[in-house]
Amino acid sequence: MKVYRTDEIRNVVLLGHGGSGKTSLVEAMLYVSGATKRMGKVSESNTTSDFDKEEQKRGFSISTSIVPIEWEKAKINILDTPGYFDFVGEVEEAVSAADAAVIVVSGKAGVQVGTEKAWELCEKYHLPRMIYVTEMDVDDASFRQVVEDLTARYGKKIAPHFQPIRENEKLVGYINIIKNAGRRYTGIGQREECEIPDYCQENLQTLRDSLMEAVAETSEEFMERYFGGEEFSVEEIRAAMRTEVMGGDIVPVAMGSNIEAQGVANLLSDIVRFFPSPDKRSCAGINRTTNDIFEGNYDFSKAKTAYVFKTMVDPFIGKYSFVKVCSGVLKGDDVLFNATSEAEEKPGKLYIMSGNKPTEVSELFAGDIGAIAKLANTKTGDTLSTKNTQVLYTKTEYSVPYTYMRYRVKNKGEEDKVSQSLARMMAEDVTLKAVIDSENRQSLLYGMGDQHLEIAVSKLLSRYKAEIVLETPKVAFRETIRKNSDVDTKYKKQSGGHGQYGHVKMKFEPSGDLETPYVFEEVVVGGAVPKNYFPAVEKGLQDSVVKGPLAGYPVVGVKAILYDGSYHPVDSSEMAFKTATCQAFKKGFMEASPVLLEPIVSLKVTVPDSYTGDVMGDLNKRRGRVLGMNPIAGGKQVIEADIPMTGLFGYCTILRSMTGGRGTYEYTFARYEQAPSDVQEKEIAARAAAEA
Repeated sequence: MKVYRTDEIRNVVLLGHGGSGKTSLVEAMLYVSGATKRMGKVSESNTTSDFDKEEQKRGFSISTSIVPIEWEKAKINILDTPGYFDFVGEVEEAVSAADAAVIVVSGKAGVQVGTEKAWELCEKYHLPRMIYVTEMDVDDASFRQVVEDLTARYGKKIAPHFQPIRENEKLVGYINIIKNAGRRYTGIGQREECEIPDYCQENLQTLRDSLMEAVAETSEEFMERYFGGEEFSVEEIRAAMRTEVMGGDIVPVAMGSNIEAQGVANLLSDIVRFFPSPDKRSCAGINRTTNDIFEGNYDFSKAKTAYVFKTMVDPFIGKYSFVKVCSGVLKGDDVLFNATSEAEEKPGKLYIMSGNKPTEVSELFAGDIGAIAKLANTKTGDTLSTKNTQVLYTKTEYSVPYTYMRYRVKNKGEEDKVSQSLARMMAEDVTLKAVIDSENRQSLLYGMGDQHLEIAVSKLLSRYKAEIVLETPKVAFRETIRKNSDVDTKYKKQSGGHGQYGHVKMKFEPSGDLETPYVFEEVVVGGAVPKNYFPAVEKGLQDSVVKGPLAGYPVVGVKAILYDGSYHPVDSSEMAFKTATCQAFKKGFMEASPVLLEPIVSLKVTVPDSYTGDVMGDLNKRRGRVLGMNPIAGGKQVIEADIPMTGLFGYCTILRSMTGGRGTYEYTFARYEQAPSDVQEKEIAARAAAEA
């Protein structure tokens, strides 16, 4: 592939609901542009962008793939993203590198939750966008219904510039509303002029009027001409639309069929015509050398900088860092500096990736997307620049994973293998986290949902031959006391020669501080217990609070007072006093009305207004306490509640089910509270059963 200048590049992300046809649209684009001789099919597991075995097995996209397409002297870098919500991290990576978006909507299924989420992402990142309606070759597809639904949601900025011509419920051609002319399909990707059917005239006039009105609003001169009854030329309409699309004031709507590759050529031409090249967008970072703002702005004449927006780790082809060049021109023999890890990197070669197939290129201009192999000290979110001009760009904010499961290694001796394999997967997937919970002696795997975790386990096995099993995690309960106790414990052992003797009298009471395991105080008088044994007594307390006597959970909020005891001049030792203290703690703790404390989190659930009742009712069932609601933009409410950690298992799936996928949640640890008696009994019984 030849090297393209910045003004010849378009970086476009495909967004939309799962199953709306993004991957098959990429196949149609490749075929129409002449890059492939045959269109792959998702059902046949032979598409360019779904190259991963898990994607082929399941029939949907799991990760973002990049496919460059040459069209009308321009290079279009298509970023094909997953539509399922568990893989939102992949979508966020792609959106951070894109300059515009095509939101793909199924003409049969219509506007779905994924459509709404795609729109919200475009709003967040200020991306110009177009909407492409697929499956127009299907009997019950309705372009008119999709346009009406979109207009109802997003207003007059929705501007269809194509209208389907259908005969016997089949797509046979289209009307170009800008040119006011009909076209009939003659073969895959081919068309010829035709008359506009009478039955299309009424709807055509409505669509054309709304488009002309939008064009007229771009300038006062156009407005005067519009009200004067003048017609705009095709060039004037397109120029005005380009301005409006780039400003986000118009969202063109096109349509076609992926399987028949109909409408795809028009879409590619519209991408080149209406979407901005990277130099029309801005990007700025910090120049660490001078501490000034560095405005890269995709200017190829400035110092070299590039942002690593994604990492691909493949056991067969190795590690590739996907970069978007933010300024300058990258060359294979450059020596780059990673300002994040403060290490030099030598790319050696630059690649353009088409799915998982690398093609070497000599250079990458500012604004282009490429890949560099085997960068040892570089990960997703890092900035590459020169040592003379060290630049740091702001890292992309990714969704936080809140769904987690405990995992255990299935085969003994494979712990290191699993750990290394998970590290590789986490380098590739920014929303997958493996965490060691040393307190509860368990390993946790965090993801965006149950499906995300399930696929991670499957990928671990198929890619790295490492097997783990997911289980329900232990909750980090705590143990404490509510009353006071006074114990007298003597540890005495005689076995020939020196014996063991330690004697302590201790009081135990609540300290009032649930952040600290214990507070130790000694008020011994008259040397009943010599001072040199006090550290041994405290060591006994330290050991005792790690695993409480009630159910084996860490102890908090206990005050231990050593007030008396006795010693033997020969047999007493630190070990003896430590053991005596452990016994005293166990006895004193159980006599001081022990209770289990459960972790409480502060939960925020964001849902559309219409779902608030259902969500609040469900939170009450989970022992949640709703604290209030705050309305936010887009007709949504943020429900704030305190809820026990145990109430959040499986919540991701339940919330999506209740809200049709529209609800999201986040939480932070708040405090510990006494668990209800039934919860305590269950945990204590589980402990007893485990020890039996």
